[in-house]
Amino acid sequence: MDLSDLLTVEAILPSLKVSSKKQAVQELSERAAALTGLPARAIFETLLQRERLGSTGVGHGVAIPHGKLPGLPRICGLFARLDKAIDFEALDEEPVDLIFLLLAPEGAGADHLKALARIARVLRDSDTAAKLRATADPAALYALLTHPATSNAA
Repeated sequence: MDLSDLLTVEAILPSLKVSSKKQAVQELSERAAALTGLPARAIFETLLQRERLGSTGVGHGVAIPHGKLPGLPRICGLFARLDKAIDFEALDEEPVDLIFLLLAPEGAGADHLKALARIARVLRDSDTAAKLRATADPAALYALLTHPATSNAA
């Protein structure tokens, strides 16, 4: 699965200004609602419910909040580069500044897991993460995410 299947340039937030995990999730929910046509509140509640199971802050400044929603026609993503790193209760206790929101239809199953694995693989690459942190242009961020240096690896 390629991240270009999940993302559009319009789904890239190059400098999101938030001061807390809850505010980040709320802001991303509102942006995702504008892209998907689903209610922001439903997205927010789904993401919060998932966070209660354990933080989606996966370490190295990266978080991948995700959830499944009824009425969503296909898996979609939203990427945010934060203006300032925030506490996301990450596994390594490091603040988060790169967030990839993933939303999937209720019946997505294995595709949802494949998408999560792909996102994690791209964002775990230290060179890609460094370039994402150094770039504020949405089109350049999109290009880095959809054509990472590691894309030639299986």
